[in-house]
Amino acid sequence: MRRVLAILAALPLILFAAACGSEDSPATSASASAPAGGSAGVKVTGNVGAKPTVTFPSGTPATKSSYEVIQPGTGAAVKAGDKVIVNLTVYNWDGKGNAVQGSSYDTKAPETIPVNEQLPQVLQEGFTKVKHGGRLLAVLANDSIPQQQQQQQTTPAEPTKVFVIDVVGAPPAALKAATGKETGQSLAGVKVENPGGDKAPTLTTKTSEKPSDKLVVKTLIEGTGAKVQATQTLTVHYTGKIWGTDKQFDSSWERGQPAEFPLSGVIQGWQQGLAGVPVGSRVVMSIPPALGYGDQAQQNIPAKSTLVFVVDVLSAY
Repeated sequence: MRRVLAILAALPLILFAAACGSEDSPATSASASAPAGGSAGVKVTGNVGAKPTVTFPSGTPATKSSYEVIQPGTGAAVKAGDKVIVNLTVYNWDGKGNAVQGSSYDTKAPETIPVNEQLPQVLQEGFTKVKHGGRLLAVLANDSIPQQQQQQQTTPAEPTKVFVIDVVGAPPAALKAATGKETGQSLAGVKVENPGGDKAPTLTTKTSEKPSDKLVVKTLIEGTGAKVQATQTLTVHYTGKIWGTDKQFDSSWERGQPAEFPLSGVIQGWQQGLAGVPVGSRVVMSIPPALGYGDQAQQNIPAKSTLVFVVDVLSAY
């Protein structure tokens, strides 16, 4: 739900959390800054699993951040360090229209949120008070921004944000690397060495061969997992180079951390090339400029470049 996340750019960090409640569900005040009877007087109705209805009090929006457990949930407890899949609805509490800014119930694309120190403190605490299947209400005012960042702000403060967060579950454990049988396929002009185990493959794109003007995808190792769907979030390891030059412009392997992203949010070459690939597979892709960055130069990528990626699909959900 990147459109919603973009709204949060003015806040220091992203926010999220739980799913499963109704108008009759007990509400538990869970923050010293939350007034008695609710989180800053904001009321949430509706069942978990559906877009909530939020009622705002009259008067000035809250200036203190707070949270409230609307429905605690009955599944596994959320702990610090967990990643949780959530449905998230965001409002601008400006005291006027209090307009909804976006909802994953509308986009049908839940988000994955790491519960760590990058979240505002009120969310770090709130998440650990719900279980899977729970619903959390969070009010994020400008006091959630560290004082140093507040002093550095050159633009007007953002309106107070209100989040209703339904915890759907947890993402599946990702593989360490591709697993399965080598297919013997190859991509003319490109060399990939598979060292085996969890080690990164070696990609070489130094060639005098002319690249195809169409997307070319070859499966080097065929996994046995479910096939990737266009609407899913993927975890992958990859290395990317420029065709013909062997110039590397990116590698998650070198960073030591797999990349995680909605497939719908990346370049067309990846969207088309990875949809239908079984989890656990290793593929090599040649992506023409029309399905990459076209005439627009990117950092370390010249305009009109043909891109070559070797990609391990580690999970999809």
